[in-house]
Amino acid sequence: MKFTELNLDDQLLEAISYMGFENATPIQAQAIPLILDNRDLIACAQTGTGKTGAFVLPILNKLVGKEDTSVNTLIVVPTRELAVQIEQQIQGLSYFVSVGSMAIYGGGGGKDWDKEKDALTNGRDIIVATPGKLLSHLKLGYVDFSKVKHFVLDEADRMLDMGFIDDLKKIISYLPEEHQTLLFSATMPKSISELAKKILKDPEEIKLSISKPAEGVDQKLYLTHDNQKVPVLCHLLKERKNYDSIIIFTSTKSKVSEIVNQLRRAGFKSQGISSNLEQSQREEVLRGFRSKRIRILVATDVMSRGIDIKEINMVVNYDVPHDAEDYVHRVGRTARANTKGEACTLVNQKDMFKMRKIEALIEMSLPKSQPPAEVGDGPAWEGGSLKSKRNRNKFNKSSNFKSRKSNKDFTK
Repeated sequence: MKFTELNLDDQLLEAISYMGFENATPIQAQAIPLILDNRDLIACAQTGTGKTGAFVLPILNKLVGKEDTSVNTLIVVPTRELAVQIEQQIQGLSYFVSVGSMAIYGGGGGKDWDKEKDALTNGRDIIVATPGKLLSHLKLGYVDFSKVKHFVLDEADRMLDMGFIDDLKKIISYLPEEHQTLLFSATMPKSISELAKKILKDPEEIKLSISKPAEGVDQKLYLTHDNQKVPVLCHLLKERKNYDSIIIFTSTKSKVSEIVNQLRRAGFKSQGISSNLEQSQREEVLRGFRSKRIRILVATDVMSRGIDIKEINMVVNYDVPHDAEDYVHRVGRTARANTKGEACTLVNQKDMFKMRKIEALIEMSLPKSQPPAEVGDGPAWEGGSLKSKRNRNKFNKSSNFKSRKSNKDFTK
């Protein structure tokens, strides 16, 4: 469906066209009419399907011609990076639609406090905030949310995973009785359903497939013992010298610097990002990765959702994620907007059970390879199709996938 079919204001359509977008994604095509009709909504769709555009566009449409500066829309998100990204997208679209916005998040060392206070007291049309920092302002009594018309929870499942449920309930208590609530989530666990029943009124529901990586992702497994992971990782990187954007995911913050140091010793320039860094440092790393100044980024799962970085050639799961859904989100960082990409997962013996759960979720048996000969034998696959310990005739040297930029779908 084209955006011109969605009953959006001409000024907003001009902004969308100027940014190079023509077609709405399925989540946008379904959600935008419902939001314009002022319905509460619970929407479930995986990373990379355009969820942000699905709620930002209709809200901006409603704000066309708004005259006062009161806070009209509150968007609450789990991470600082996502808050910045959404606010930047609002700014980009607001070039043609006069709307004021402010991102409010922790980690800035207090230097932005006065600007945030001014936005919350004197008003901005849209506030995008993380729960903790927003509550710090709310508790001081000067925040005016009396005219809030739209309340959006983005990545709601991640917020509940991070223990924000009580914070969310407190934030909601500051909102007026009458407002539209939009809940967006990549997964739909029982906790999300229970939250939706408490905060949404007669909501519409949209559920798109959440358990399949994009078709353009070439997925592979490499069976490795723990001491073989770095050699196998280095082999993968050597074989893909033409790749200029690679993310390596690990499950713990402590491993980020360890992997970065080992890669640097092997001659691979890389950078790490985790919540251990100050916000300014994290933003600088992300800018470097987006601009391709940083080729290899080692990250925790803070990067697996909500961060829009295009043309990532390869994702490497150094560790198998604990939750099967997190595999989909990690892999979803590549093959965005109809491009091609590669996802490689290093699987040790103890993680094979988790990998089988992932295969069941995505309804695929993924190709499995042993390490190259110089690295030695890895573990045999248990319960899968790889019967022998040796299968290195082909180490799955990947095709040279070149990212093909597409400007047709609004997949923010």
